Amino acid sequence: MAEARRRPRTASGRRRAERRRLEKLLSVERSCWNEGIEWVAGVDEVGRGPLAGPVVAAAVILPAGVSVPGINDSKRLNARSRERLFGVIREKAMSVGVGAASTREIDCLNILHATHLAMQRAIGRLDILPGRIIVDGLPVPALGDTHRAIVGADGSVHCVACASVVAKVLRDRLMQRLDRRYPGYGWATNAGYATEEHRDAILTLGYTPHHRRSFELKTQLEFFD
Repeated sequence: MAEARRRPRTASGRRRAERRRLEKLLSVERSCWNEGIEWVAGVDEVGRGPLAGPVVAAAVILPAGVSVPGINDSKRLNARSRERLFGVIREKAMSVGVGAASTREIDCLNILHATHLAMQRAIGRLDILPGRIIVDGLPVPALGDTHRAIVGADGSVHCVACASVVAKVLRDRLMQRLDRRYPGYGWATNAGYATEEHRDAILTLGYTPHHRRSFELKTQLEFFD
């Protein structure tokens, strides 16, 4: 009840609250702009934890001072909101880069190094060379001195939140296409994660070329033995 009373009840109050929230999200970028760094790229990935499918990373550069109302960590948004925001980001962004690492690369490199590879590919596909790169999570040595790692940046840094939405939408679309090619695993809804439906399908239908055969997969399934 106390939380409900704190929420703005009028449209103008909600707009003011959203402006304040966006200003807070933009604080890291604003500090870069104040240093004279115009192009700030937010980078995030999705797909570290699934049993199937690639890990996908996105890099997003927005013009200085530009924000995307409603943006948030993709995990805090529903699918419809993510799709809507994806379109807004593509319209407003100066540049968007997307990179992925395949299941084979995940198995060969391990998920951490494959994630770093996907991030490098995403940054490499930007049309603009960023002066600063903000990454969600821990430092990525391969990105060099221009990057800054912030744990939880996908929910606290505007450009990283935008990257999280782009990566999530594109990976979900990919898994939906793969679901049509490999029906029965539920990828259109579980996106390759270890739901009961997905684990049961692996036991019944077997592995596909898009399943990760690494130690992590075997560990998550060992209770079936």
